[in-house]
This record gives sequence, structure tokens and C-alpha cells, in this order.
Amino acid sequence: MVETESGHNFGRLGALIKETPDLRRLAVLRLTGQFGDGMFQAALSGAILFNPERETDPFAVAAGFIVLLLPYSILGPFAGALLDRWDRRLVLMYANVLRAILIASTATALLFGIGEGTLLLLALAVVGVSRFVLAGVSAALPLVVRPSWLVPMNSVLATVASGFAGLGAATGVAAIALIGEGDVGSAVAVFGSACGSIIGAAAAIRFAPRRLGPATPETAPTTGAVVRAVASGLRTGALAVWRAPGVTTAMIGIGAHRIVFGANTLVMVLILREPNQGDAMPGGLVGFGVAIAATATGMLMAAIVAPFLIPRLGRSRTITVAVTSAFFVQIGLIATLSHQLLLVGAFLLGLAGQTIKLTGDAAMQIDIDDSRRGQVFALQDTVFNISFVLALVVTAASVPPDGRSHVVVVAFAGVYVLGLVAIAFNRRRTPS
Repeated sequence: MVETESGHNFGRLGALIKETPDLRRLAVLRLTGQFGDGMFQAALSGAILFNPERETDPFAVAAGFIVLLLPYSILGPFAGALLDRWDRRLVLMYANVLRAILIASTATALLFGIGEGTLLLLALAVVGVSRFVLAGVSAALPLVVRPSWLVPMNSVLATVASGFAGLGAATGVAAIALIGEGDVGSAVAVFGSACGSIIGAAAAIRFAPRRLGPATPETAPTTGAVVRAVASGLRTGALAVWRAPGVTTAMIGIGAHRIVFGANTLVMVLILREPNQGDAMPGGLVGFGVAIAATATGMLMAAIVAPFLIPRLGRSRTITVAVTSAFFVQIGLIATLSHQLLLVGAFLLGLAGQTIKLTGDAAMQIDIDDSRRGQVFALQDTVFNISFVLALVVTAASVPPDGRSHVVVVAFAGVYVLGLVAIAFNRRRTPS
């Protein structure tokens, strides 16, 4: 009976969107925005990471990734608080207009051969605005859908939006492949990504004033109160994590993997920029896309494997097994620096990493009180994205321009060992 009702509920989601104009507009705003984000990020990769007209060094490549991550790490905790002060309809409209202008400016800078520093600043601004838009859509969703439909609708939108982002990325790669890898091809792809922002702004303007909240702006906190609330929330989240040893174990496992994943990402980009020396795996932007697809496939497999592992091994043991497996993949496959074995390693590390993440999510959802859960997830995103960024910087300072350094790859495998040692000590603790 439960399965029948669930299937019936999910079957009605499409009808619900059709029957609710505001929900339909919000869905259009999110999906087109993420399509544009995916296309912009792929075009940015083509412009900076795999552009034969720009011989970027490892630090410039690392900077290209940092602009995709740092805005969320820094702005993420503040976005929700600020969106409780302003009319979200206007925020979404003006943010989309601003994003379109910044995207057009980035494309123009590419056409005129502007240096990487200016491009990265423009890209940083585009991605920062995009994160703000996503936060605004998430905050507005409860106001356009009934509470009983909120969870399935949020799940479906998140899944479909990821597909739209992937489609946008594929469109960007295809545009560059069609026009040619260079400033002109990248500029056309970047400019095309503005379509999502234009459609999003048109959708936002059609909402009634205050339809997306907040309902009582006069009681909104001041900027100083927002900063204090964010700082307090992160501190409270850290205390909640420490008082739950199972969650601490999850955080250690996720953190170790994010650090190694950051190093591997930079190494893989640098290697794929070089001629593939007869390997079957393609190089350049297409090769990087194949590696991303392999990682994503491993993550999808983890969604199938994790539900079987966790009940049989327990959460802590599942994380230990996944981290141990990742260590052997790092020294056995990634350390070879072979194009083909890197592809296999990307799949297996995607599987191991997502298993750790799913197990960690379960630990946080079960062991953390509802009043602290959001703060813990915010802490996780902020700390581990910053860890990823630091790993990129350290790797950029350690590897040669072609990325081929067995010593660096093996050294980062040691992070998994340190993680396993920390997990072993942590499992001896008792809950506070």
C-alpha cells in the first residue's frame, strides 16, 4: 500500500507542476539556470584549462577550479541569512540580469584575448551570483508547493537539475569541439550560457511581489546579526559533530577523500592536456569530460552499493572499508599516471568517495538532532570545499607542468592512511 501510494504521489508531480503556475516558473528558473551554469563551467574549462592559445601553468589551472568552489564555500552560509532580508523575487530577477551581463563580459574578454587574471575574476563573480540564485530558489520552494509535496518535489527538482547541468556542460563541450579549441570557440560557448540567465530573469519577473518571501521583512536581522548568526551556527555545528563520534568518523573520511580528490583532479587535468602518447583514452577537454563521466558513473554505482553495505557492516566500518579501498586505488592505479588507468581509477574513486559521502549523510541524519542538522551540513560543505581548494594549491606548488609526479600522487595517498589512523582513534571515544 505504501509503495502504491508513493508511486501515485511521484506520478502526480508532473501534473502538480502543470496545475501550479508559480511552481512551474520556479522550476523553469532553476533548470534553465543550471543548464547555463553547466555550459559556462564547461566553457570556462575550455577557455583556461584546455585552451592551446593559453599555456596556463598548474597554479592557473588550480585557480580555474577554485573559482568554481570558493564562492559556495564562502557565500553559502551567508546566502540563506541574507535572503531572509530581501524580496526574493527581486533578488532572483536582478541576480539573473547581473549574471547575464557578467557572462557577456567574460565572453568579450575572451574575444579580446584578456589575461587569465581578469577572466578568473569575472568567472568568480558569475559563479558567486549563480550560488546566490540557487539558494534563493531553494528558499522560495516551500512557498509555492504544499508541505506534503515538498520532499518529493525537492528531490525530483534536484535530480532533474543535475541532468540539465550535465546537458549544459555537454553543449558547451560540443560547441567548442565544433568551432575549435581556442579563445573564439570558448567565447561563443560562454556567451551561449547566458541564455539560462535571460530565461530565469523573465520567469522571476512574473511572480507577484513578495510571493517568494520573506513574509515579514521588517523583522529581518541586521547584517551584523547575520554574520554573528553564521559564525555561531558553524561553531554549534562543530560541537554537534564532536559530540557524535559516528559523525566525526564520517567527517574524517569525507575530509580525507576530498583532499586526495582535489590533488587528483589537478594532476588529471595537467596530464590530459598533454598528447595521449597512443593511449585509447582521448586527451584535452573531451578526455576530461570522459574522466568526469567515469567518476559520475562510480558515484551512481555507490547509490546502489551503499544501501547493501551499510546495514551489513555498520556506518563506521563501511567508511573504513571505503577509505582503505581508495588508498589502494590511489597507489595502484592513479600513481601509474597512465591515461587508461586514470580512467579506471576515476571510476573506483567515485565509487569509494560517494560511498563515504552517503554513509556520512546517513550518520548526520540519524545521529544529529534536527535543530542542529542544517548547521552540520553547512559546516561540512564549507570546510571540505576549502580543503579541496587547499589541496589544489599544494599540488600546484608540487607538480611539474605536465602533472606527472609519482611522488606527489603517492604522498597524497598518505592522507588516506592518516584518515584511517584518526578514525581508529575516534572509534574509541564515547559520545559526549
